[in-house]
Amino acid sequence: MPALTILGGGNTAFAVAANLALRGWEITLCELPEFAWTLGPIQASQTIHLDGVAARGAGTLAEITTDFGAALARNSDVLLIVPAYAHRPFAQACAPYLRAGHLVTLTPGTLGALEFAGVLAEHGIDVRTAGITLAETDTAPYVCRKVAPDAAHVWGVVSGLGVGVYPAVRTAETLPRLEAIFTCDGREGTPTAVRAYPHVLACGLSAMNPVVHPAGVLLNAGRVERSRGEFYFYEEGVTPAVCAVIEALDAERRAIGAALGLELTPVAAAFHAAGFGPAGDLWAAINGSRMLTQLRAPGAVRTRWLTEDVPYGIGVWAQLGRQIGIATPVMDALHVLGRTAAAIAPEEGRTLGQLGLAGLTPAEMLGMM
Repeated sequence: MPALTILGGGNTAFAVAANLALRGWEITLCELPEFAWTLGPIQASQTIHLDGVAARGAGTLAEITTDFGAALARNSDVLLIVPAYAHRPFAQACAPYLRAGHLVTLTPGTLGALEFAGVLAEHGIDVRTAGITLAETDTAPYVCRKVAPDAAHVWGVVSGLGVGVYPAVRTAETLPRLEAIFTCDGREGTPTAVRAYPHVLACGLSAMNPVVHPAGVLLNAGRVERSRGEFYFYEEGVTPAVCAVIEALDAERRAIGAALGLELTPVAAAFHAAGFGPAGDLWAAINGSRMLTQLRAPGAVRTRWLTEDVPYGIGVWAQLGRQIGIATPVMDALHVLGRTAAAIAPEEGRTLGQLGLAGLTPAEMLGMM
């Protein structure tokens, strides 16, 4: 029986855990002790109910725990499925128990694999010599939400899930392990392609949430607060004018990539490649998306679509742009507005120092991958 440890207790962690359990995987679900309450509703039954376009039914897990030592001892393959602001505390919790052969995949990462490696280094662990592999994906595998404390619903399954591996020399040996996890949607049995980026820097710069979410929330801030999220975010909130701002930010992201020798996929093409919607411009991809147009807006402005995607997404990209001489006026504006609107403290977020990139030239950054 294939086995996997999933770290986290949120929407996607529940959906992935249930889907894999229904497909015959032995799943261990582990959360930080201070968030044990997220696991409380499934502790007795060890079951998560799943509905939607993935596997359907009651997925029974092998173990539910807050003991990281036990969770990491059970399995070498680990998915970390938490917001970016939780990557550091999870890395600190994992550090004492990681051993040679462990593969930890941040789902998604947004350069989190580099921060995770930095935390391990603080604990005296050099990923390159310790035999530990880190990876990250460019997005979550499902468009999903919890619909009850013990249940999740999947509206769509991402195709072409992009993966970056650290160190990059382990990419070829890592992909089969991830392909086994992200094999199919559980309903039609069709394969979900796992494609490799050259390294985690390319993967982190290809994350789509920071491209779309900050502009979408900020330009709909009044409506979010007035309606408490009772409108369809993508179908009603991402209008042509909002798309124009998103695509301007995306042009800056791709300019940063070009300065690093990377040809990053434009946001509209990336949405189509992931299976979100039809080919065309961003407006066409979003408004033709069966899965995205079913999603309601967040219920408040202080949402992870700002608290995560601003200081851990576009804020980091803007730092990178300044360091290598790429102007990012749209990112800078949304970064300031996002921090202000969502009351994000100055110390919240990632720095290039935490990623091991501070002061490096593009060539030096690529050399460390």
